[in-house]
Amino acid sequence: MNPVYQEKLQLRTRRQFLGNAGQFSLGAIALQALQASGSPAAVNPLAPRHSPAPAKAKRVIYLHMSGAPPHLDLFDYKPELVKRDGQNCPDSELKGRTFAFTTGVPKLMGTPRSFQQYGKAGLWMSDACPNFHGIADEMCVVRSMFTDQFNHAPAELLLFTGHTRQGRPSMGSWVTYGLGTENQDLPGFVCLISSGTQPSGGQGLWGSGFIPSVYQGVQCRSQGDPVLFTSNPAGMSREQRRRTLDALRELNEQQAAQLGHPETVTRIAQYELAYRMQTSVPEVMDISRETPAMLEAYGAQPGQASFANNCLLARRLVEQGVRFVQLFDWGWDFHGTGVDNGITEGLTKKMAATDKPVAALIRDLKQRGLLDDTLVIWGGEFGRTPFREGRTAASPVLGRDHYPDCFSLFMAGGGVKAGFDYGSTDELGFHIAENKVHVHDLQATLMHLLGFDHERLTYRFQGRDFRLTDIHGHVVKDLLA
Repeated sequence: MNPVYQEKLQLRTRRQFLGNAGQFSLGAIALQALQASGSPAAVNPLAPRHSPAPAKAKRVIYLHMSGAPPHLDLFDYKPELVKRDGQNCPDSELKGRTFAFTTGVPKLMGTPRSFQQYGKAGLWMSDACPNFHGIADEMCVVRSMFTDQFNHAPAELLLFTGHTRQGRPSMGSWVTYGLGTENQDLPGFVCLISSGTQPSGGQGLWGSGFIPSVYQGVQCRSQGDPVLFTSNPAGMSREQRRRTLDALRELNEQQAAQLGHPETVTRIAQYELAYRMQTSVPEVMDISRETPAMLEAYGAQPGQASFANNCLLARRLVEQGVRFVQLFDWGWDFHGTGVDNGITEGLTKKMAATDKPVAALIRDLKQRGLLDDTLVIWGGEFGRTPFREGRTAASPVLGRDHYPDCFSLFMAGGGVKAGFDYGSTDELGFHIAENKVHVHDLQATLMHLLGFDHERLTYRFQGRDFRLTDIHGHVVKDLLA
C-alpha cells in the first residue's frame, strides 16, 4: 500500500475526524481556548510550574562518573578486608555468581589507600580525594546503594531512565516535564560531557523517550560553539532567521489546531528557544567572565574542554535558572588493565582532575545561597568488587571488577542531611548490612525533594501510565534534612 495513503488512513480516527471537521473543529476550539486563557503551558511547554507539594530543591546538578568509581578505595573503609588481602575469596561469595571479567577463585583485595575520618560527623574518606575532605560537613554519603545491572550501558540506563533499554524518558526530562524551567532563554535541561567520550548508555541518558522532545537534554560544549546547529548559516542574518521562524510558526500553529499533536507544539517551542539561545547561551557559557580567583578555585581554563570547566558551567547554568544540569565524565572503569585505570596511580590522577572542581562547586553554591535549594549528586552506575579483577590478577597494577550489589555515592544541598553517613556494607564489602537503597529509591527521593510523588508524575504512552521509577521505588526519608 502507498505509505502516504496508509498514513492518511491512520489519521482517520474519530479524534482526527472531529479535529478536522471545519473551522469550528474541537481541536481548533481547544487551542483557541487555551491561547485565550493565557495558559503558559498551552503555548510554552517549558513554562515554569509549581510542584504539587512543598519542595526542598528547585534544581539538580548530577555529576556522573561514568564507569563506576571504586567505592572501596574512596568512601567505604574495610579494615577486615585489608587484613585478609591476598586470601582466596570465600566460596560462598562466588557460588552461582557471574562477573564481567573474573572467573575461578579470585583473591581478596584490601584497599592500598589510606583512610581517615573527616568533618564533624567523622566521615571515612581515603587519601585519593583530598578536596572532598574539606567539604565533609556538606556531604550526605550513602554507602548502601545497589542496582540490578553489572554492565555499564544497562546500569546507566537504569539509573537515569528507570529501565535497562533505550526509549524511556531520562531523569532530567521527567524533571523538566514536571517543573518547566525558570529561564525561557535557556534550555531547561543541559548535558555536559568531559574526557572525550560519551557515556556507555549513550544519548538516551538525556533523551526524552516517548514524552515530547522539548523536554530532552541539550548537549552543550565548553569548547567551540556551545550548541551545535544553532548558529545562522552563512548568508542568513538574524532578521532573516526571525522572518523564517515567524512563517514556520504560523504553519505549525495551523497544524496544531488541526491535529493537536504535542510534537507540533514542541516544534514551535524548540524553534523559538533555539533563536533565543543564539544570544543567551554564548553569554552564560563564557567562563572568561569569571574572576581569576574563581577560575583557580575550580581549576578551570577558558577555551578548554574539561570536567573543571563543566563544573563551573553547571553553577553558571543553575544560577541562570536551568532546572537540571547533568555532567558525564568518562574514565572511571578501574579494572587495572593499565596504569591509568589502576586504583593507585590511576585513581590519584583521575581524582586530582575532578575532586577539586566538585568541592569548589559545592562551596561556590553555598557562598551564593544556592546550595540549600540545589541538589548535587556525585556517583557512578554500580560498585567494584572486593577482590582483584581476574584478567589482571598477576599484574602489578591493581584493579577491581564490576559489582552491582554495593556502591557508594554522595549528595549535598537540596534538602538532604549534611555531614551524614547512611547505610553500611558487611566487613568484606560483599553485601549491604543495613539500609539498602536501590537506584529506584534514589530516583523516588530525588523526585520527593523536588516536590513530586514519584508514583503520580506519569505520562500515558501506548495505553499505560509510565513513570521514572517504573513500578518500584521508595522515598528514603532518613536522608531528608
